[in-house]
Amino acid sequence: MKQSNKAVLLFDLDGTLLDSAPDLAKAVNHMLVTLNLKEFSQEIIRGWVGNGARTLVERALQHSSKHNVLNKTFSEAEISSALAIFLKYYQHNLCSESVLYKGVKETLIALKDKGYRLAIITNKPAEFITPIIAGYDLTGLFELLVGGNSLTERKPHPLPLLHACKVLDVTIDQCIMIGDSKNDIIAARAANMQSIGLTYGYNYGEDISVFKPDWCLDTFPELLPLLHKVFC
Repeated sequence: MKQSNKAVLLFDLDGTLLDSAPDLAKAVNHMLVTLNLKEFSQEIIRGWVGNGARTLVERALQHSSKHNVLNKTFSEAEISSALAIFLKYYQHNLCSESVLYKGVKETLIALKDKGYRLAIITNKPAEFITPIIAGYDLTGLFELLVGGNSLTERKPHPLPLLHACKVLDVTIDQCIMIGDSKNDIIAARAANMQSIGLTYGYNYGEDISVFKPDWCLDTFPELLPLLHKVFC
């Protein structure tokens, strides 16, 4: 059964468009070494990605503390100090080893050519989005970029999605949220918006289908035939 056409596609960034774990892991380990704490493998750090920079830093500090049998509780001031170390390093290494997932650029261009309006809704700090978009030659594809510190709330709160609807002057029914994390799906449901869950990326080892997105896809290029079949 065909559904009403969609005008706007809202994309998560990390784990959806970009495999950013390599550069995030380097920044996390730089922070830990600076603080004389234990480093971790990229694969372990991958499991901490998805809730924004501060949460990533908190998880790294907690795990390093446990490994060193410190069982230390870090104060807000200590977390903020560690975050500053992480962010300073990361801002100079945004596009060093991270890569777009297969077919992302080509699919985004095709979607834009078909008349879809594209936006990014991520929990990554807003100041990093534009440099990353430029670094992977995606400039000009997105009408709106919303970061984790752009508003008073971030995903899984629905505010970023509702904000996008307001700024782009479209209804919730005209939008669809696309992401790899439960935060994307929960935010979409809270906004009463349809969603597409991607089975790759960062979802803390959980199956994205458990959170009941309207559709699940294994690869990014599958978006094109799905949108054509369901909405055109």
